[in-house]
Amino acid sequence: MPSGPSVPLAQQFTLAPGESTAIQDASVRVQFVRVSADSRCPADALCIQGGDALVHIAVRGGGEQEYELHTGDSARAAVQHGALRIALIGLQPYPFSSRTIQPDEYRATLVVSN
Repeated sequence: MPSGPSVPLAQQFTLAPGESTAIQDASVRVQFVRVSADSRCPADALCIQGGDALVHIAVRGGGEQEYELHTGDSARAAVQHGALRIALIGLQPYPFSSRTIQPDEYRATLVVSN
């Protein structure tokens, strides 16, 4: 499994699909698994609703758990994993109507806090 550098608690980090990073002082590793759906409104379009993207992450440490985070719903953009809160800050690139985003182009920005 590819791994990135470790990051401290409460510091934002960005991962590509399949990448993971260890969280310092938390004994967990967070992996960006995939984006399973992306219905966000293209940046060059006018939409009634902003849409949503579903970001899957896996957390290892004290057992393995997979979570689904949403870009379009702030209540579902974060999850509780034990004493830790894992939040999706953003998902890039933002869609444009003229271009399809390839799965390996996504980058998820996350933060882990307690």
